[in-house]
Amino acid sequence: MSEWKFITNHGAVMLIISQQGRITARKLAERVRITERSVLNIIKDLEDGGYLTRKKVGRENVYTVNAEGALRHHEIRSFHVGELVELLSKADLEKK
Repeated sequence: MSEWKFITNHGAVMLIISQQGRITARKLAERVRITERSVLNIIKDLEDGGYLTRKKVGRENVYTVNAEGALRHHEIRSFHVGELVELLSKADLEKK
């Protein structure tokens, strides 16, 4: 049986960033268990799609999730990123 996930690496990166805006690509890579290069590509995708903004603060990048961004699948475009992040954050807190 093939291994697949409901939440993509893009979704996982966005969720972690929503919870912790000041995080390095290296730390994101460790948490998502992908390469740092992959994280940087995902961040670029999310920025290009309008889901993330990046602000330089000193030597750090601080990210903000655009909670109003519509989800991309045509069946769920009426839902926003903020709703998904909120739902997944609640589930994450409940298991701790």
